[in-house]
Amino acid sequence: MAPTLELPTGETVTPDDVFLFNGYPYRFVPSADDRFAFELSPLYWGGGEMDVPFPDREHLAAQWGPDSRGTLSEAEWRDWLTEARADDRFDEEELAAVEREVLGGGDGGLLAGLRRRLGLQ
Repeated sequence: MAPTLELPTGETVTPDDVFLFNGYPYRFVPSADDRFAFELSPLYWGGGEMDVPFPDREHLAAQWGPDSRGTLSEAEWRDWLTEARADDRFDEEELAAVEREVLGGGDGGLLAGLRRRLGLQ
């Protein structure tokens, strides 16, 4: 059975699930280290120094800000991507990678970017 984490929203996620934590897509990563219980790994920047360790679920709840929403529907991820494309903190390569993950292999390549810029998508 896959490890799970209950988010402050009441949703239960596995390491395969993507959810919105403080305005960015993350995954839950069970800890391999006794110093903390689990990590949240940013979808694009994860797997290193950008991962956020938590000693327990209560610490996650304390850091669960107003931009944290838990799991999102496909339409909600599309809305998030649209907003993120207007934000200069994100580059197109990062958002294309996020799009492929959250939309199940969606078309996040060069042609999709061109269609978005031309208003065709």
